[in-house]
Amino acid sequence: MTGSMTLQVAQLIEDKNLAFVATLMKNNSPQITPVWIDLVDGKIIVNTAEGRVKQRNVSRDPRVAISIVDRNNPYNMVTIRGQVVEQTVEGADEHIDKMAKKYLGVDKYPFAMPGEKRIMLKIVPQKIFHMMPHS
Repeated sequence: MTGSMTLQVAQLIEDKNLAFVATLMKNNSPQITPVWIDLVDGKIIVNTAEGRVKQRNVSRDPRVAISIVDRNNPYNMVTIRGQVVEQTVEGADEHIDKMAKKYLGVDKYPFAMPGEKRIMLKIVPQKIFHMMPHS
């Protein structure tokens, strides 16, 4: 299916599935990173740290591609193309703790580096392709 966000696509994002986010380097070569992912008000949220490659890339070119595979059924998958429409540090520390709870079952994000400044990338999906075989 191509098009808008369905309940099944939202569930893939809201479950504990890793997402692979592709951005474009300065020389237009692709760069991909596995990330934790969230869905808030129809926007996909990726929490990263300021200065990381993907954050620098989307500051220059906001286009991204995202691939998510259901951890319980690898044939239930979605690819999304979209754009980062906002980057914000406001609420980013609380959000990474929320993601640590979702993915690791802990209250506090355990991988923070000294001096790291968290930032949320808010992505508006533009093209969604969901594939789920009929059982």
